[in-house]
Amino acid sequence: MTSHIPVLLNEAIEALQVERGLRYVDCTVGGGGHAAAILEKGGQLLGIDVDAEAIEVATARLLPYGGRAILINESFENLEQICSDLGFHPVRGILFDLGMSSLQLTDTKRGFSFQYDGPLNMRFNPSQELTAATIVNTFREEEIAHIIETYAEEPRSNRIARSIVASRPLSTTRQLAAVVGQTVGFRGRIHPATKTFQALRIAVNQELERLQVALKQAVDILDLGGRLVVIGFHSLEDRLVKGYLRREALGCICPPGTPVCICGHQATVKLITKRVITPSSAEVLANPRSRSAKMRVAERI
Repeated sequence: MTSHIPVLLNEAIEALQVERGLRYVDCTVGGGGHAAAILEKGGQLLGIDVDAEAIEVATARLLPYGGRAILINESFENLEQICSDLGFHPVRGILFDLGMSSLQLTDTKRGFSFQYDGPLNMRFNPSQELTAATIVNTFREEEIAHIIETYAEEPRSNRIARSIVASRPLSTTRQLAAVVGQTVGFRGRIHPATKTFQALRIAVNQELERLQVALKQAVDILDLGGRLVVIGFHSLEDRLVKGYLRREALGCICPPGTPVCICGHQATVKLITKRVITPSSAEVLANPRSRSAKMRVAERI
């Protein structure tokens, strides 16, 4: 089994300002790398993951920390309710690491990567009905094109969607990757199907919609002075996080030119990182999958 290397580990733990005895939530506990570092610093941890297999891996890894770690197989879009049900408050820090884990990428039955031939699955939560195969084989051409354009900003979305529909049925990751490759051609080092796979994964798991819901809940349940740390891996995620935090750091959010404030909005956070934090060259060399990571930090006020 491939081990997962947590991205921006030192930077994330420093940003969370972990203190002994205080409560922290890892909303994407994955293999437990960030969680272990929080526990090592003496924090109390609630780890959440919609992927049941990730919870199993994290449970084994965090066993030495005993009752200071609570792990739950749930979606972070229910963050507020989870913390309420468990009495896990006040919360001093919340972490979202939105990247795919190595365990997910290398598990062929999950179908996340075309580097390994597997079924067109792409579900973080195996119990949900929608899969990548459903989209690829049953959605209309216009719907597939919209998904690829919206969630991957792929300018050749119409051509790719047309080829996918013409090649039905498609059942494996490498079949789909071959169709996209033949449609748009190979240029540079990045496989031409990379963006299409990203778009399908985001659509299958409703990643952006669930993140937007969770961010608001995270700010609401943070204690005053508590930190929110978000690590994203593609421009759509980072744009959403950046936009939300900047808006929450403002007082008035009325449209420009409004003579009198009518929104009633008050700032709920202050930005700790004015510019995005990215991995060092040494980290990228040691873990190439970290190269696209972008971290933003805000503090509850």
